[in-house]
Amino acid sequence: MNQKSISIQKQITLFSPKKRLANAVNIFVITTLFYFFGASLRLIDELSLFWPLNAVLAAVFVRHPFLNRPVYYVVSYSAMVVYDIVTTHWGWQSVIINLSNMVFIIIVARLLLRYSRTQDENNWALNAFNLFYTCLIGAVLSSLLGSIGSTGPSSDYRHFISLFADWFSEQFSTGVLMMPFLLMTKWPQWKALPALQLSKLYPLLGVVISILASVVIGGAGSLAFPLPALIWCAIRYPLPVTALLTLLTGGAEIILLANSIVALSPDTPLVVSEMFSARLGIATMAICPLIVSVSVDAINRLIKQTSLRADYDYLTGVYSRSGLYEALKNTAPLNHQPEQKLCVMLLDIDYFKRINDNHGHECGDVVLAAFARRLSEIVGETGLVARLGGEEFVVACSTDTEQKGYAIAEQIRKDIERTAFRYQQQTLFITVSIGLATTTPGQQTLLDAFNSQLAQADKYLYLSKRNGRNQTSRASLSECVINS
Repeated sequence: MNQKSISIQKQITLFSPKKRLANAVNIFVITTLFYFFGASLRLIDELSLFWPLNAVLAAVFVRHPFLNRPVYYVVSYSAMVVYDIVTTHWGWQSVIINLSNMVFIIIVARLLLRYSRTQDENNWALNAFNLFYTCLIGAVLSSLLGSIGSTGPSSDYRHFISLFADWFSEQFSTGVLMMPFLLMTKWPQWKALPALQLSKLYPLLGVVISILASVVIGGAGSLAFPLPALIWCAIRYPLPVTALLTLLTGGAEIILLANSIVALSPDTPLVVSEMFSARLGIATMAICPLIVSVSVDAINRLIKQTSLRADYDYLTGVYSRSGLYEALKNTAPLNHQPEQKLCVMLLDIDYFKRINDNHGHECGDVVLAAFARRLSEIVGETGLVARLGGEEFVVACSTDTEQKGYAIAEQIRKDIERTAFRYQQQTLFITVSIGLATTTPGQQTLLDAFNSQLAQADKYLYLSKRNGRNQTSRASLSECVINS
């Protein structure tokens, strides 16, 4: 990430451990804003079609653990009560109802934070199962308290059950739909976004078509129509994008149901019990693409790690032999032009065994890693560096002339000779012998040309060692440079 993007992220950071007053003000504003949004969607029995406030605040407290202090909980609760005092006449009923909101927020945030501390990797936001049961627990407890506060102890139990069902289904479905996206979303870096391709829009188009099909066909089964398309999205898109599409799809289905645009029972008005079942079904359906997306993400990470281990030497960080072969299959890493020559340099650290014998293998590993870093710095973008094994390395580079390749080899040799390698309190100096082979690939692939020249470079490396080491040998013995 460049410095510009870092500065942008710092400017839009809302919360900081050192800015307590600003944190309190921001929490109060966020609470009021989303309280207004949820209140504007109230439908049945003064409950909302969506109540995003609880999910938003729970995500805020999870993403900023330092906010999980009583003072910030009180600020959020106070904002809810103040809003009701200004806009409603609920009185003590508002105190209990808003306390039920805080129950959901605190329980979900605390459970998710507790789960994150038990994991080796910070992957709690990616685990759909844990989001599922934390939202379930939070929704049950908050709905119980809210329903009791709304109906009172003398109310008919059937009214209580109906209110609890509606309250619970709304809290649970909204939490399951919103929390994954809220926990995983990041501020976009527009320069890093890939170019839009039409083929990448097919899964999204599938979601739109499936929702339209549910409107046309109707019935309870139509709620599951978007599921295959969402799973397709989970396979093709990153996890945060899948979470966003799942949220939008689930929200769209709930809105369509509430407005009878999708009819569960033809010629029959929607009742609370059907809305309860539909919300739970949509929330449960939303888990499936998230689980698929989490699995795909884990597989991709594993493939990437396996590829890195296969393509790069674990000790030195340069290419392994197989990694170098893969790089040579593509001309881009080497930036080779057809008229250029391919130079292959085989390098061997002189008397490396003495370092292991005199200072230990740990010292030898430190020297190898430092040598590889210095070698990579010298070669830069002009070539590829790989470790073939032990103290033997290879450099492949493209040059205009054979003499330029020889100059690079000599630069490497002289620079390594002057470099002081540090291990604990000791300073070590090493030298390197180099065998250089050069060819014009012509009709050959870079990999085939490299393999043929590697055998030649090995012969010249043997010549460098036989003639005293710390030298570069190439095709003509008269051009062998010996460091006296």
